[in-house]
Amino acid sequence: MVDDPIVVNDWHPVARSEAVPEGTLLPICLLEEELVLWRAGEQLHVCRDLCAHRGTRLSSGHVNGATLVCPYHGWAYDGDGQCVHIPAHPEQAIPKRAQVQTYQVQDCYNLIWVALGEPAQDVPSFPEWDDPTYRKLLCGPYGPFELCGLRAIENFLDVAHFPFIHEGILGDVAHPEIEDYKTTIEPDGVLSKGVSVYQPNPYGTGQGDVVAYTYRAFRPLTAYLVKESEGARFSILFCVTPHTALKSTLWMWMALNYDHETPAAELIAWQEKILNQDIPIIQAQRPALLPLYGQTDLLLNSDRTLIFYRKWLQDMGLRFGTVGS
Repeated sequence: MVDDPIVVNDWHPVARSEAVPEGTLLPICLLEEELVLWRAGEQLHVCRDLCAHRGTRLSSGHVNGATLVCPYHGWAYDGDGQCVHIPAHPEQAIPKRAQVQTYQVQDCYNLIWVALGEPAQDVPSFPEWDDPTYRKLLCGPYGPFELCGLRAIENFLDVAHFPFIHEGILGDVAHPEIEDYKTTIEPDGVLSKGVSVYQPNPYGTGQGDVVAYTYRAFRPLTAYLVKESEGARFSILFCVTPHTALKSTLWMWMALNYDHETPAAELIAWQEKILNQDIPIIQAQRPALLPLYGQTDLLLNSDRTLIFYRKWLQDMGLRFGTVGS
């Protein structure tokens, strides 16, 4: 498992809630740890995907009532990871070592979140989640991709690439200017307000206009944006599942308090088009890991959110997914 308390002691999305119905098993990889998710009744469980007996994958087994049964010799484990039945020795006292490591798991925002350590905080905030005026659409999972999750977060926080990577959708090469804006490090992460960019058709009227965004980095691998507007408001909660430092799955929750008529599939396809434009660029970056402690790139005022994001990560002592530490 990854030896970095910053990411180990945090919550990470690993699957859609409906991906683990009652009685099913789902193998996942989180921070280089092979895990298996399973549900007994309404209760979610997650443990190492490794039987204590002969080391086979528990994800090849099955759920029997409230237990997870190994396919090799039928050892059955309860939700706390303790073996409760050994078929070959039904009368023998079960050894204390006959157990598997379990981890914390919860269902939030229709996603399953897992923490391998002891998180000091709950899952990241999704400000619009409890507001019934917002239509909310889950996009993903996307991947896994061979890319660094921190690089994906930086790309999400970077508005200056809009005119070039997303021309005609989010930007216009004839209007690439990014005006100065303010960024601060808050108790809940990095905050940038008034991040403005010209967009060719931001409100569906066919008219171009300068649009301002608020960006936040809630966690090293969770970011958020909201389009600043007094009326129509649009936001995205962007999360990364770090399988390894260079293998990631991406998730996006879109929330909007307008356009309730457009089919969900059309809005999700629009978001996927943007993401598919980003992925090759992120994968082409060098170094592939984030140059957090040995800067190899040149950041300017338009990159202020990224500058503060990196400073915030440095201050917390993050090592995972970085070079130069």
